[in-house]
Amino acid sequence: MQIISTAGKPGSFKRPLPIFWTSRFDVCMIGNLRKDYLGLLILAAFLFFFPQGAQGSLRRTPIVAAVEKVSPAVVNISTVMKERVSPFFQFHGEEFFKDFFPDIFSHQYTRSSLGSGLIIDGAKGQVITNYHVVARATEIKIITADQKEYKAGVIGSDPRSDLAVLQIEKAQKLPEARLGNSDDLMIGETVIAIGNPFGLSHTVTTGVVSAIDRSVRAQEQVYRHFIQTDASINPGNSGGPLLNIEGEIIGINTAIYQKAQGIGFAIPVNKVRRVVNELLRAGEVRSPWIGVEVQELTPDLKKAFQLSDDAGGILVSDVAPDSPAEQADLKRGDVLTQIHNMPLKEISDYRDALSEFTPGEQVRVSFVRKGQERSVSIKPTVFPPERAVELFYKRTGIQAGDPDRKTMKEYGLSGGVMVEKVRKNSEAGRIGLQPGDLILKVNDSPVGNLEEFRKVVSRAHHQPSITLLVRRGPYGYSLTLPF
Repeated sequence: MQIISTAGKPGSFKRPLPIFWTSRFDVCMIGNLRKDYLGLLILAAFLFFFPQGAQGSLRRTPIVAAVEKVSPAVVNISTVMKERVSPFFQFHGEEFFKDFFPDIFSHQYTRSSLGSGLIIDGAKGQVITNYHVVARATEIKIITADQKEYKAGVIGSDPRSDLAVLQIEKAQKLPEARLGNSDDLMIGETVIAIGNPFGLSHTVTTGVVSAIDRSVRAQEQVYRHFIQTDASINPGNSGGPLLNIEGEIIGINTAIYQKAQGIGFAIPVNKVRRVVNELLRAGEVRSPWIGVEVQELTPDLKKAFQLSDDAGGILVSDVAPDSPAEQADLKRGDVLTQIHNMPLKEISDYRDALSEFTPGEQVRVSFVRKGQERSVSIKPTVFPPERAVELFYKRTGIQAGDPDRKTMKEYGLSGGVMVEKVRKNSEAGRIGLQPGDLILKVNDSPVGNLEEFRKVVSRAHHQPSITLLVRRGPYGYSLTLPF
């Protein structure tokens, strides 16, 4: 080994230089450090030459992936409603007067509206949306994500749930979305709304699940079991999907609540699935019927049936002969407390709980009889139309029948049903309905004869109220009665 002195001459030195002996461990450490530095250099070079790819991977969030997954199946829906101008519009509404003064309604005007929808069957061209988006529409146009336009018609609709199913005409293979599950929603989880608010197509908003099982009163009806979110849902969003962070459909958005500020609502997808299946099969939602008439418990009734003051439930006031309820041994005076673990505190709870089922499904009903808790399994059926006249009399106090030809000729009418009797102390009697009055419409559906009347009343058996258009002499009026 050659030693170099401070003077730079070989063989001599004034002060020895330190000598470092390198072990195997030190060599390994140096080697590893070199490898680490080499890796960092390669990574830096990659980021320098491919900056967009690296940034893109950070920008591709789960929200982006969810939107890309579903948005091709979201459509824009525009509708046209042709209506006639009425000089009586400001007094009572157009529908009322045009039945009696048809000549005045000679001028038409068109009204358009916008909404959203979701393709659930691309091969068949089936789209779900809100009922209020297409209600009374004379023309329906659908624009898909690739900006193609199609005409569409209504397969079926259900005002109670605010849902409708549309059929795209001449539809080819279209992108579709699959419905997910809304039974496991978590308060606070991220949600995404896609729709066409104010006509701005494919707008995406995000938020969280603010609450579940919300009840909302809108358009003289109570809508139940809504999902509440702070994702913006504005007019035009109605009918579009609400997604979770994984891109699964958890609800159908609805902007039916006009007063909402920073609050959005959606129909849970499990309810959507059930209603849509009914609409595809029958064109309407057939409400289950078990054959009982019910009333709410008053403090006096609770005492009479030996119930505590805070006891819940609704009282069975009547059981129809040969009905599912009678076959299951329900009796007048029983107090219904639960339907499939859903507590019953008022009549609306009973109607709402029963509406979760379809005719033919087994329903577990819990009740109290003479202080003892019991339960039975009941299989609801479709309401039999032949019972409609009897049911109508029980609930409204109006006995309806076929009108005589003389009355029809005198009024210049070709259809309707006659009021034969009005029960004393009934709501109809207090309003002033009289024998001889003619009922022309029930819930905006014309009733030309008693058979049509039975069908319309049968469809309304589960509703809390019913609206009648009545003719008396040269005059007419409409009234809404509890049902």
